[in-house]
Amino acid sequence: MSDQQLAVGIDIGTSSVKALAADPDGNVVAQSRVPHEIQIPAPDRFQHDAAAAWHRGPLAALDALGLDEAPVGVSVSAMVPSLTAVDDAGMPCTPGLLYGDGRGRSSGAAASPAESGELLAFLRWTVAQRPDATGFWPATAVANHALGGEAVLDTSTAATAYPLFDWTGWDPALAAELDIGVEQLPRLVPTAWECGRVGGEVSGPVLASGCIDALADQVVAGADHDGDVLALLGTTLIVNTVTTNEAEVPGYWVIPHTAKGKLLAGGPSNVGGLFVNWATSSLREVAPDDRPRPDRVPVWAPYPRGERTPLHDPDRRALLTDLDLTHDVAAIRRAAFEASGFVARRAIDAVRAAHGTSPRRIVATGGGTRVDDWVQALADCTGLPVECTAVPEGAALGSAFFARCAAGLESGGMVSASRWARPGRTVKPDPAWLEPCAERYFRFLELSR
Repeated sequence: MSDQQLAVGIDIGTSSVKALAADPDGNVVAQSRVPHEIQIPAPDRFQHDAAAAWHRGPLAALDALGLDEAPVGVSVSAMVPSLTAVDDAGMPCTPGLLYGDGRGRSSGAAASPAESGELLAFLRWTVAQRPDATGFWPATAVANHALGGEAVLDTSTAATAYPLFDWTGWDPALAAELDIGVEQLPRLVPTAWECGRVGGEVSGPVLASGCIDALADQVVAGADHDGDVLALLGTTLIVNTVTTNEAEVPGYWVIPHTAKGKLLAGGPSNVGGLFVNWATSSLREVAPDDRPRPDRVPVWAPYPRGERTPLHDPDRRALLTDLDLTHDVAAIRRAAFEASGFVARRAIDAVRAAHGTSPRRIVATGGGTRVDDWVQALADCTGLPVECTAVPEGAALGSAFFARCAAGLESGGMVSASRWARPGRTVKPDPAWLEPCAERYFRFLELSR
């Protein structure tokens, strides 16, 4: 084997599987993307063909990297929560349920993923559909089975099944209440630990247990100081402010950061790429110089599939308001991006009010950082500079680092992943847009009570 010691990270996202290979310094030497369909058969349904997205997708993405030699390790991240039933060959036999699907509704919907009960509700529905299933696995376990021959789940993802996962293992009594046995659930392995070998061969690359996508993204983003705002511009928009204050932020979550002594305050929103793409898909393309006037943009209440933090209302629906005959396609398109920016500002303002944490910059990652109009609107709506990461596929990059941890190549563990953080371009707020955006923000708040 050469001295490159390439590590591979695979990220199962909502619209595609991304994979990349990175050298020991975090330089990306190969990338691939395998798209898959988001199935929305009804307004409250949100699912994958799990066989395509969770089983075949990771295998195809790894193969598409075209590496000349085997990597030292592979690690998979995925969105949470997710669940499917599998047959005795480990192949999915029910829809792959995704976060926000109505079949996961519970009384704890406003709580964090570890306390919401959404995954347990997924499990109840799936068991009822296929009581004869061999197993019930989240996306990461399906991928690990495809890659290494065994269903393994990392403990960070397992935490979304609390209290079925009691922080030490699966609870047999609660499993029995759900009409399953713990042997039908994946084997648990701590995050970023070795759990097997790719291909099931002793000589194959180390397979790490996996990770939640947002955590893998976070460790290589470089948003580690008080006042940094980490914004993940993916299918879901996730906005978290770095803080040291443990106080509650109404409607949002305060969770541990991997940086020593730091916390993240904020949470996920449905007003990410799924909304932006939906809102702009029927509009014609506009020329680069076809710009709307700063004072002539309508306002979205951007909730075609409800909202997560801070509203926790899956039944809320969208509204485009204040339209008049002066609004052209460029203005309507800009309104969609501003809606995402307003959601980010609301999260930042809530943390500032509860914690007194003054935001100093936004560190943005995810595929949305490639969309110039989205990034500019984020800067204009928040009044903050947006520093985009050099590698938008942060969850895949973080996963590659976890693969190195599992292979025993990182003595500092996952917290040392910050050395892989790479800044890209910085987008500053446009002064001409600040005041008009501020006025529309308060209109947005009126529509989003």
